[in-house]
Amino acid sequence: MGFADQRFTVNLSILFTELPLLERPAAAAAAGFGAVELWWPWTDAPVPERAALDALKRAVDDAGVRLTGLNFYAGRLPGPDRGALSVPGEESDRFRANIDVAADFAESLGCTALNALYGNRVEGVDPAEQDALALENLTLAARAADRIGAALLIEALNEPESPRYPLVSAPAAVAVVDRVNEATGLGNATFLMDLYHLAMNGEDLPEVIERFAAKTGHVQIADSPGRGAPGTGSLPLEELLGRLRKAGYDGRVGLEYKPGDRPSAESFDWLPREAR
Repeated sequence: MGFADQRFTVNLSILFTELPLLERPAAAAAAGFGAVELWWPWTDAPVPERAALDALKRAVDDAGVRLTGLNFYAGRLPGPDRGALSVPGEESDRFRANIDVAADFAESLGCTALNALYGNRVEGVDPAEQDALALENLTLAARAADRIGAALLIEALNEPESPRYPLVSAPAAVAVVDRVNEATGLGNATFLMDLYHLAMNGEDLPEVIERFAAKTGHVQIADSPGRGAPGTGSLPLEELLGRLRKAGYDGRVGLEYKPGDRPSAESFDWLPREAR
């Protein structure tokens, strides 16, 4: 199995960022892709104006692409924030205000996966308090996702780039997945397996795939080191995705890499157009 056997989706929050947000869906379509995903686009607005939501929906619809994944509000991405749902006070409140807004927007575009970044540890706050708040908010998010027929994704990041983020291994993220499913009884919480982050953590990727493919709801890739396109680093991404397919994962693979110093449309030369 190789890249041609996969179904890819382009993350428009890290690729095509040289273009205004509303032009990115059409650019992805012009590059040959039929599916896109997004971090929450309005970093300072968990509840944006209706006109902003409508404009983005129209841009996706007009481009003829499908939105397959969307993050809940997570603070400033890219930037120092790594989620809001476990951060007591205003950030947690903003996350809660965003839950139904994000779910309804996702539903309007047929999106079936919602990613909830856990949130950084906060100095002076008991980690147990943050974990209890996270479980409470993830339960609300899982129920909202279930209402629209979507999966809730829970992601491990990497410790070198996100030192205050507590989920920096596949087992840590999957443990939260299990706790959320136990709390809700819905079974729609799943693991977001980002091979770049796991590689940066030094994890044994074939072992992670073998152990957790069955609990994986989405996969994202970038090469490591550097977080560039496949072939710019040392990860055997084609082989790893083949392993995932053999292990039973048949979902899409999100392209969440940096294009480097060239236009995003030129960063897909590793993937034949007919395979997009």
